[in-house]
Amino acid sequence: MRKNRVAAKQTEISILALDDDEIMTITLQSYFQSSGYHVDIENDPNKAVERIRNHHYDILLLDFLMSPICGDEVVKAIREFNTDLYIILLTGHKSLAPPIKTIRELDIQGYYEKSDRFDQLELLVESCVKSIRQMRTIRSYRDKLSQIVADSPQLYRLTTIDALLESVMSQMNRIFGFENAFLYVRRHFFQDGGGEIAGAVQMPADYYLGIGAYGEAADRVRNYLMERHETEFPIFEEAENEPCRVFPLLDENQKPFGIFGARISHQHYFDTVRLLEIYLRQVTSTVSNLMLHIQLQKAYEKLEVSYEEMTKTVRTMVDARDLYTRGHSDRVSYYACRIAEKMGKDERFINRIRVAGLFHDIGKIAVPDSVLLKNASLTREEYEIIKRHPGLGYHILSAISSYQEIAPIVLCHHERIDGRGYPNGITGDQIPEEAKIISVADAFDAMTSHRRYRENLTLEQAVSQLEQGKGTQFDQKIAEAFIEILKDYEAIREEIAWTFEETALDLEHR
Repeated sequence: MRKNRVAAKQTEISILALDDDEIMTITLQSYFQSSGYHVDIENDPNKAVERIRNHHYDILLLDFLMSPICGDEVVKAIREFNTDLYIILLTGHKSLAPPIKTIRELDIQGYYEKSDRFDQLELLVESCVKSIRQMRTIRSYRDKLSQIVADSPQLYRLTTIDALLESVMSQMNRIFGFENAFLYVRRHFFQDGGGEIAGAVQMPADYYLGIGAYGEAADRVRNYLMERHETEFPIFEEAENEPCRVFPLLDENQKPFGIFGARISHQHYFDTVRLLEIYLRQVTSTVSNLMLHIQLQKAYEKLEVSYEEMTKTVRTMVDARDLYTRGHSDRVSYYACRIAEKMGKDERFINRIRVAGLFHDIGKIAVPDSVLLKNASLTREEYEIIKRHPGLGYHILSAISSYQEIAPIVLCHHERIDGRGYPNGITGDQIPEEAKIISVADAFDAMTSHRRYRENLTLEQAVSQLEQGKGTQFDQKIAEAFIEILKDYEAIREEIAWTFEETALDLEHR
């Protein structure tokens, strides 16, 4: 008999030996357990089928001639629910083996003629083990690749660098099961021109996260990495049976901004390395995209600041023309936003109407002082000049890209539901909803504000005018929403008191 070789740990391979000869099964169990395999035995074919149904086995050593059913019938029953099991038939004589056609149809991996030597059987088992391990490697590769694909979208949804890097480390630990690994990213990569860290909330120094041996020796490893030149990647000493493989993280210009290192077992070294390279390409792409997103966000925030500054400047220019109407644009904007909020409009709509309220009278910049500042009622000709200001405002704002979506609102804020407004006499749904809201807010503030040529109306008188104008001058739903808001007018007036104080102060110093 060939000398038994105690295999280098085969315990991950599980064998079931089935034979109605109890001595044979005990002998098989003793032989293959001495080679490091886990072996169970069974002498009843029917019980063996149920055992395979309910437990995992990699290889079945199966006697062909048994009672109450033969080996081929056992295989047929097993193949109905398990096509992965490797099966080796044992026969007392070559002439008793089933036909080759049957072996192929039942997907039997081979047969062995019983003797007092098990070396040939052991070769068959070893061949099966090689195939099993190859299949396991393929499945593991496939599953990990699928997990990489499934996890990638999660990385793209993260909006800060530190959250992204923590998620990367967590995913790699889950996918690859590393016990000793680290992630290191250099601080300068995330700094903009002003030295600020883009998107990082807590990143006072180079980013380092380690687990296992690299977590326990975090300070030593981090300091070692920080001392290296930015293009120099250290090669760590190999641990026994587990070399530490270092992978550079490259930006879109192929410049290194960090490294990932892990101890990888020899058993699956090359497959793990290939998968890691795929995953890390996803990571570097995600980091580059996030950096671009952060840069665009910063640029957008700067544009927003410029937009607000320009808005305030233009609003000041309009109010500076007429001290009596100073604060009017702020109040119209405030009232319009309150109406939009009451109607459940979204943030973008509300912001649009806020700016439109501030700019609704910008066209008056082009109206002569002799008309705009007149202390008496306007003549027909002067009124026609005043009526041009929505169109003038439209042309001014249309020329500025940031305000092009505001321009149509300004153009239509003096239109009426019944078509008797100006400048175009449009009706109903032809009027933008934002302009209908501005119209109500503008009319109310005009009625309740003091003018050179008339006294202001009381709150009750102004509300009565809004009621009378529903469905003719004003959109009914918008007017009703505003009237409901005005029930809390004392609190509203207190909130915008500064707009009235500004007007009074300017008139005092005039």
